[in-house]
Amino acid sequence: MSERHPEPDLEYLKRVLLEMLAIPSPTGFTDTIVRYVAERLDELGIPFELTRRGTIRATLKGRQTSPDRAVSAHLDTIGASVRQLQDNGRLALAPVGCWSSRFAEGSRVSVFTDTGVFRGSVLPLMASGHAFNTAIDQMPVSWEHVEVRLDAYCATRADCEALGVSIGDFVAFDPLPEFTDSGHISARHLDDKAGVAALLTALKAVVESGQQPLIDCHPLFTITEETGSGAAGALPWDVSEFVGIDIAPVAPGQASSEHAVSVAMQDSSGPYDYHLSRHLLKLAGDHDLPVRRDLFRYYFSDAHSAVTAGHDIRTALVAFGCDATHGYERTHIDSLAALSQLLSAYLLSPPVFASDSQPANASLERFSHQLEHDAQMESDTRVPAVDSLVGNKA
Repeated sequence: MSERHPEPDLEYLKRVLLEMLAIPSPTGFTDTIVRYVAERLDELGIPFELTRRGTIRATLKGRQTSPDRAVSAHLDTIGASVRQLQDNGRLALAPVGCWSSRFAEGSRVSVFTDTGVFRGSVLPLMASGHAFNTAIDQMPVSWEHVEVRLDAYCATRADCEALGVSIGDFVAFDPLPEFTDSGHISARHLDDKAGVAALLTALKAVVESGQQPLIDCHPLFTITEETGSGAAGALPWDVSEFVGIDIAPVAPGQASSEHAVSVAMQDSSGPYDYHLSRHLLKLAGDHDLPVRRDLFRYYFSDAHSAVTAGHDIRTALVAFGCDATHGYERTHIDSLAALSQLLSAYLLSPPVFASDSQPANASLERFSHQLEHDAQMESDTRVPAVDSLVGNKA
């Protein structure tokens, strides 16, 4: 175990998480939270740049410039937009991101028009048992069967238009955060604001430890993960390792836990990189972190979008355990602490393969061996080999 492994500041983690949860950020409406996270990076002295749309690309300088590694968490959340102004003065919705209207019913929301904000509630089309009796139990679950009731005088379509409500206006769902003495954290949108908080906390720990990573690391904060494009245009550097940070569903049939960090072996896009995933598992073991392997059948991550964009990178996914994902979510500080510690250990670890400095192998001599993974890791990532690459740095 490392003698100087930096410890996470969990009070900082909880504070930035609570502050981020207070900032609405459905995909497409992320400017404010981008500014918030950029300010936190400024406080840590970590330089960054912004893409045209607002993806944050930061750089934690290492002793070696290339190849680099990247870690990515996303700032955008699920939400909705106004699909139609209805004759009864209520608003039909289209989901932003992939989620069920079952989890939207009963929510308090903010509707962002071009000129202001209105509050309201998402209700099923039959919302009163006193009026519809048992008919409400036969209603299908779909976005066609919910509507927004605005807290304004709004009884007709013309009333909606007079208020300035328009098709395409963003609808953000209240997070309703609660941090309990038991260590549980409940809220909407922990996906992926809890992952962002864990990454910021890991960066803070590394910076304050005074340790310099062996290779450059690029923390990425993306803004369109929930709609699929995520990290597709976020890698202008020579990145060889990419670790996505996301949510691990805690449910029957899954191995994840609210009290551990998960390393995903596979998701809807297929298996993650054999060597990088096992590097993360070894780091978790070396630092006595509670860790689970899991397989996520029904989601993609920023790592998938980076690969499909054409980047020749090793990818892995680490995640905090969370119950009721994309609903009223719950995690535990144990999982976020373990995630933050694993991330800081990864930032300070050697590259998985020093030979990745040559993106095209002219021969099989340095190419990986999966069954001999541990032996090759020992020979290929030893610090002297990294030092020799650092000596060639421009």
